[in-house]
Amino acid sequence: MAKKFPVAPAHPERLCWGCDLYCPADDLRCGNGADRTPHPCEFWGDDWEQMLEGTTSETTAMPEVAPVKGDAPPASA
Repeated sequence: MAKKFPVAPAHPERLCWGCDLYCPADDLRCGNGADRTPHPCEFWGDDWEQMLEGTTSETTAMPEVAPVKGDAPPASA
């Protein structure tokens, strides 16, 4: 089971947030790249979680597009 993701850590710059190990920024054990992965609050601010409210796969999925006449590929003979 994955660890619970902290919403507002005291010092997010001290850890890598790329996996469940939460390695210190100067000791990346997982090999998840050469740089640490920042916490979402470092990108979007302390209210980053409110930005995600109401977002579901239904609202972020690509909309269905009805085919338009004449868009079908030509039939082979």
